[in-house]
Amino acid sequence: MADDAKPLVIQTEDLSEEPARWLGERCELVRCSHLDQPQFGNLLARAQGLVVRTYTPVDEHLLDQAPHLKVVGRAGVALENIDIGACRKRGVEVVHTPGSNTRAVVEYVTLLMIDALRPREYVAHAVNQGDWNAMRQRNTTHRQLSDMTIGILGFGKIGTGVARVAKALDMRVLYNDVREITEDQQVAGCESVSPEQLFADADIVTVHIDARSSNTHFVHAKLLSTMKQDVTFLNTSRGFVLDPFALADAMLKRPQAQALIDVHDPHEPVDGSYPLLDIENVTLLPHLASCTQTAKTNMSWVVRDVWRVITGEQPEWAAPSWDT
Repeated sequence: MADDAKPLVIQTEDLSEEPARWLGERCELVRCSHLDQPQFGNLLARAQGLVVRTYTPVDEHLLDQAPHLKVVGRAGVALENIDIGACRKRGVEVVHTPGSNTRAVVEYVTLLMIDALRPREYVAHAVNQGDWNAMRQRNTTHRQLSDMTIGILGFGKIGTGVARVAKALDMRVLYNDVREITEDQQVAGCESVSPEQLFADADIVTVHIDARSSNTHFVHAKLLSTMKQDVTFLNTSRGFVLDPFALADAMLKRPQAQALIDVHDPHEPVDGSYPLLDIENVTLLPHLASCTQTAKTNMSWVVRDVWRVITGEQPEWAAPSWDT
């Protein structure tokens, strides 16, 4: 097949080398940011496929420029940057890579939790006995993780992964999920509770809920107001599931608490209006949970489903249909 007969696929953000090469052997793969106008618009006019990651909005405006588009591939799990309804109205399939970053995020949450609750200091030069003892004293914590209760909001692949780590550390584990958790999804020794009990009882609250629209500001002021005074709060799921103004207020009222926030709403990068900036007990991170090369490669293999759709096959991982 001549190159000019190959279907055009636009790649707007980075993909790992091997998946990109694999797709490029089968189609005309062009790297072009959605910000590069008018080139991007010109390419959309004849594109059959589009591969995006986190920061390319796939909305009505984009779709109006893409009359031949068959498939949008999200190299990742979350889909909030894609208007799935608008795609389906036009017959455009949306595919993604669920589970591709699970281990990376579970690792990251574990590290955040341990860093927050087991501080350490490093010896960079010779110290005397007094300084040595002072360093040990400064880093002695009141409790260890096995004395604590972790509350996991959202018990999907990542939430259950965090639960297994927590049980290995001999923690008490509470969880809540909108779905009924089947027997094969259970983690032995974990307790299903209401969101209200989870926030009230947990020493550590970690959020892992999905991107359905009904989860917008699921973590709201009333829930946050019930947290312990020394709670450790983590969000590595989606920015929009958390009301940042409510969290800012909760942290200001709890100087012994700490929050570690990896995902942000309404946009990333954050700007000067972000309410969680400059709060002493809030640590902001630049969306790092899935930032391993292994996870990036796993996510980049969405190209297989992109090619399946272009060639008339059924994709393995079509976007879910959520009613709300």
